[in-house]
Amino acid sequence: MEQGVESETERVVRRLRDEILDGARKPGSKLVERDLAADLGVSRVPVREFTASDIADLQEVRAALGVLTFKLAATRHSRAGLEQLRAALDEETSAAAAGDAVTARRAAADFHEAVTAMAGNELLDELELTLRSRMRWLLGQHEDLERVAGNTGSCTRRSPGGTWMPWNRC
Repeated sequence: MEQGVESETERVVRRLRDEILDGARKPGSKLVERDLAADLGVSRVPVREFTASDIADLQEVRAALGVLTFKLAATRHSRAGLEQLRAALDEETSAAAAGDAVTARRAAADFHEAVTAMAGNELLDELELTLRSRMRWLLGQHEDLERVAGNTGSCTRRSPGGTWMPWNRC
């Protein structure tokens, strides 16, 4: 492709990412393909390509950073951090059971942000802040709230003393 000339898909990706990061599209809001296409004045194809490529990119980054984040949090946690983690997990689980998608998705994001804070790594904190709206958006794309809550719960385990902790194998 010629330098300086954007494809429709690249334009859609750039615009949607900017809108998400700028707060014009709220984290957790549904991205409906036909509505986005109409808003952006394009066919559904570039919107579909944005969604698939952006989700794949986020999943790769989340998987790579998640391993380190959970490993560090499992060894550097504090009592206050563990209480925050447990509260987010409890809120997500109860909201999912009640069918409250907004609260469940926000609590899932809060859980992951609490784990990052417990990791005690300034660079990870900066990266999490940079990716926060994208990660919240990604969590908002899941329909099965109880399955997501179960996955979040699998990222913790009880210590021999009975305290909930981030699990370094999540």
